[in-house]
Amino acid sequence: MNVELFYAEGCGRCAAARDELKASAQRTIPDIVWREVNALEELDYAVELGVLSLPALAIDKELVFTSLPTPSQLVSALKQRNGQEA
Repeated sequence: MNVELFYAEGCGRCAAARDELKASAQRTIPDIVWREVNALEELDYAVELGVLSLPALAIDKELVFTSLPTPSQLVSALKQRNGQEA
């Protein structure tokens, strides 16, 4: 499973939540692939997924959160996609 956090340099909200979200994702799915995507550097990819505002989060190349989720919201989404009880 792949998780991509779309952000922009200097985004305080992105930086503040990134570590906690990543840790929550890795606790839930130990072999998860976590990638941080600078939306300005990968603009075409961000547009392809439908990212309109930052921060945003995609799971397996599907935009799931158009704003920053809480760690518990991310864990629920990951468990649901992994066939686990949320």
